[in-house]
Amino acid sequence: MSRRRRRAPHVNHERWLVSYADFITLLFAFFVVLYASSQVDKRKVGRLAMAIQVAFEQMGVFQTPASQLTLDVPQPIALRSTQAFEAGDRAAIVRIASPPESAADRVTENGDLVQLQSDLETALASEIKRKEIAMRREADGLVISLREAGFFESGGVLMKPGSQSAFDRIAGLLRQKDCRLRIEGHTDDVPIHNEQFSSNWELSTSRATEVVRVLILRDGYSPDRLSAAGYAEYHPVASNSTAEGRGMNRRVDIVILGQGPRKPSLAGGSQIPKPSPLAVARPIP
Repeated sequence: MSRRRRRAPHVNHERWLVSYADFITLLFAFFVVLYASSQVDKRKVGRLAMAIQVAFEQMGVFQTPASQLTLDVPQPIALRSTQAFEAGDRAAIVRIASPPESAADRVTENGDLVQLQSDLETALASEIKRKEIAMRREADGLVISLREAGFFESGGVLMKPGSQSAFDRIAGLLRQKDCRLRIEGHTDDVPIHNEQFSSNWELSTSRATEVVRVLILRDGYSPDRLSAAGYAEYHPVASNSTAEGRGMNRRVDIVILGQGPRKPSLAGGSQIPKPSPLAVARPIP
């Protein structure tokens, strides 16, 4: 009996079309993504370019108007000079591009603080030597620490009569410089509970506001240049594990922030009214 002959399997020569179709699909998707990413908001690009030019001109980088740079936007904007901008657009861009204060202003202010620190160290040499006053520079500005040992009775708020001379020297120098001040009250970590205060929070805040009161009512300092804060024992400058460290932490810091008050405007354009001086709770010694 004859054996049945097997038919050879059919070879499909079109299988490459599957891989080719996948490749074409991926290539199509790739170019769609490229096209979509290239369609930026041309108007926003024009405004960004304007803001950059205005910023450079405000900083003095461009001494003369920049070269012409015309962008193909729905309403073309030619960057010939800042005078070519509409008043509203320019004002808005200047508010965004201009820094709060220029580098030159910061350098000048730092130089003023260095000179002020030198003047204070000279005027308060004896108190610094007795460790009743300390000075240091921080990110916010120059800090004058009035330590409790030289200025306050333990657990009390009123300044000692003997400290008035040193305080007046400080106030006089600061008033000449027209500085903004933040008065900070600090304590050590020993709990307090007496007839007047039930916590270190109350003590530190009361000392700060007492110094503000004296600056306003006796030394004639402008109230809009002052602020007060109480930090209790939570911002120490030394370890509370030793008596010396606790003595350094019991202090009122006068933080010199810089010159000139900040006067934000209300929505209607009117200025925020000046705060009235603190009420006199106790006679000034």
